[in-house]
Amino acid sequence: MEKFVFKAVKRNVTGKQVKALRRAGQLPAVIYGRHVEPIAISLEAHTANLVFSKVTSSTLVTIDVEGTEYAALVREKQRNYIKGVLTHVDFLALDLTERIRTKVQLVFAGVSSAVKDYSAVLVHRMDAFEVECLPTDLPERISVDLSSIKEIGNSIRVRDIPLPENVVVMQDEDEIVIIATLAKEEAPEEGAAVPAVEAAAAAAPGLSVERGKKEEETAEKK
Repeated sequence: MEKFVFKAVKRNVTGKQVKALRRAGQLPAVIYGRHVEPIAISLEAHTANLVFSKVTSSTLVTIDVEGTEYAALVREKQRNYIKGVLTHVDFLALDLTERIRTKVQLVFAGVSSAVKDYSAVLVHRMDAFEVECLPTDLPERISVDLSSIKEIGNSIRVRDIPLPENVVVMQDEDEIVIIATLAKEEAPEEGAAVPAVEAAAAAAPGLSVERGKKEEETAEKK
């Protein structure tokens, strides 16, 4: 696993003055957590934007603030979608000895015979798992192999997806993650048998270790 280290410095600039910081090539950010008082920081914007393209919401990163290192997750990213650049980042500082709960994205790979041979449509019921583990065991992604879906009606459930060691998934193991169904234009006539599709709740809470952060950027928006 690639290690991501962000070099940062503390900043006193807040509110409308943050715009001048961005024009100077800096990316404002904040670190907060259960055991950390909020720390306003800034990163070199160009480098940070390049690195963030490789980082997921469950990637453990290191923030080096003038020689003091914090293990953290990226909690929130604000972006200027016109320019395509980040404008602010929230980091959640972690204690590496404490278990956390957070979402990990699912990545779907492989070829489904149901799609290839029967023109099935794969209906995604989940795109992430909520997991519990130590920060050092947290996977960046969880891979789902579609090759086991061979016919219409086949599905993959939570229990079918292998997880890394020491990672516990919080969803019910019988919940459907993805299922192969008939395309709408190929739906059978009334009265014909069709595969049953079970409902699955995909909602998952965010990190349980989060604490509130200061609304330091409110003045900037006025």
